[in-house]
Amino acid sequence: MSFLRSFTDEDAAPLRGEGVWLRGPQPGDYEEWSELRFRSRDFLKPWEPTWPQDDLTRAAFRRRLRRYAEERRLDHAHSFFLFQNTTNRLLGGVTISNIRRSVAQTGTVGYWAGQPYAGKGFMTAGVRALVPHAFGALRLRRLEAACIPTNAASIRLLEKVGFEREGYAREYLCIDGIWQDHLLFALLRRDAR
Repeated sequence: MSFLRSFTDEDAAPLRGEGVWLRGPQPGDYEEWSELRFRSRDFLKPWEPTWPQDDLTRAAFRRRLRRYAEERRLDHAHSFFLFQNTTNRLLGGVTISNIRRSVAQTGTVGYWAGQPYAGKGFMTAGVRALVPHAFGALRLRRLEAACIPTNAASIRLLEKVGFEREGYAREYLCIDGIWQDHLLFALLRRDAR
């Protein structure tokens, strides 16, 4: 259990945004996380990789936390849960993954929102809160993101935060069991508002 303690201690100070806050996932988040993911399954399915059969089990959540801790330790990824300021309710998650150091100093932003909270501006606020952390504490110079061309909500979110469309990648990721094309976006440190 010591990996969980070191992982959560690192995230003692949450990232604050407009109406939201972010912190690393913790063991005590399991019930709320699994309920939100379960209720949002059909909503999230078209935009995510196929879920494993046991994805919402407590054992799978513990494996997820171990993976997050190891990725953070290796500086490969930094995962956060997104909460509403007034209720402290879990809204979704935001991750900077595929971090490349050396001459790249780049990471990939990914996010998900529970169905009841989608389209209300929470995720936009969450990604905005993450950007200064990425360019400050994590010392990245470039953030990348990709979304399916039909995901209008995700495109709007990225554009609101200041990401610019840079390209189109054919069969970029396997989403919902199908290799899907994606629009590619990026935000540079110097462009961040």
